[in-house]
Amino acid sequence: MINMRGHWRPALAVLSAAALLMTGCAKSEDDNAGSGTSANASAAAQATKSADASGASCTLQQFGGTKIDLKTAQVGFSQSEKEANPFRIAETQSIKDEAKKLGIPEANLKTTNADSKFDKQITDVSTLIDQGVQLLIVAPLNSDGWDSVFAKASAKKIPIITIDRKINAKSCTNYLTFIGSDFAEQGKRAADKMAKALNNTGTVAILLGAPGNNVTTLRTSGFKDEMAKVAPGIKIVFEQTGNFSREEGQKTAEQLLQANPNVNGIYAENDEMALGAVTALKGASKKAGDVKIVTIDGTKGAVQGIVDGWIYSVIESNPRFGPLAFSTAEKFFNGDAIPENIIISDREYDSTNASSDIGLSY
Repeated sequence: MINMRGHWRPALAVLSAAALLMTGCAKSEDDNAGSGTSANASAAAQATKSADASGASCTLQQFGGTKIDLKTAQVGFSQSEKEANPFRIAETQSIKDEAKKLGIPEANLKTTNADSKFDKQITDVSTLIDQGVQLLIVAPLNSDGWDSVFAKASAKKIPIITIDRKINAKSCTNYLTFIGSDFAEQGKRAADKMAKALNNTGTVAILLGAPGNNVTTLRTSGFKDEMAKVAPGIKIVFEQTGNFSREEGQKTAEQLLQANPNVNGIYAENDEMALGAVTALKGASKKAGDVKIVTIDGTKGAVQGIVDGWIYSVIESNPRFGPLAFSTAEKFFNGDAIPENIIISDREYDSTNASSDIGLSY
């Protein structure tokens, strides 16, 4: 769990209420994967979880910045990975859709994509600062290595909102706030699902996410800690990175099956690797359900995998950050206190709701 320290009271309640009222837009690579009906979009929107009322916070006065009107401001968004992954497609589209909804001119929203290259992302963000952006929304590729960006942004008092991955730095100094899921909790929920799928006994492999960020670290530790607690009879026999990629997930799963052909379960730390593992299982002449797969994200492909019997459960990681990111920025520039961490709630899918709730996936 992510701890929050300091003094913060009403702001998160306001943020939570706002998030519940807002709609998020997403699209997938699949032709049939639009944002769905307005009812589905509303139900799929991010909502914040309740938080410790004593959590640290930041105001515009504390930060030392200048009040701006977002409708006329220059806003920069730095995407970390190529938009071949439905999570990244939905995330970027949500930022663009919310900017348009708020009346921010298209030319005022400057977007970049690091193509999974950390050096490029640092250069991208530095360039956005040079171009005069007054707010930065960053989906970090790595959690460390941001010192040069912080120094440059701090000199110009540009607030940085980080989404979906956390940067290891000081809030209200190096960055404003982090908005995202509780990654350790996601890992714990995945372990609970795997324990149920295997009746608390058997062997499991972990397809690790990309190294160097807190998502991978926490989804791994959360899973292992919970598995040791609830199902010590389940043994983890294989761990290797698939870099959050479908292609690499398939290759890693193929290596797994060569070394452990009778493995009972696969925990994939995102849906793309899980779908790669499905391809590997089919190539190994496995049948749907022979190996229980539990994964994290909530893409349409993975939820459909539950319907088709190849995936046991999906823990959601909601990518629709646009409404909450911009509402947080508006509150900050209006002088409200913003919490150090804004943790969102995530649904989960299994055989009981995959068919009925697939419209909520992305």
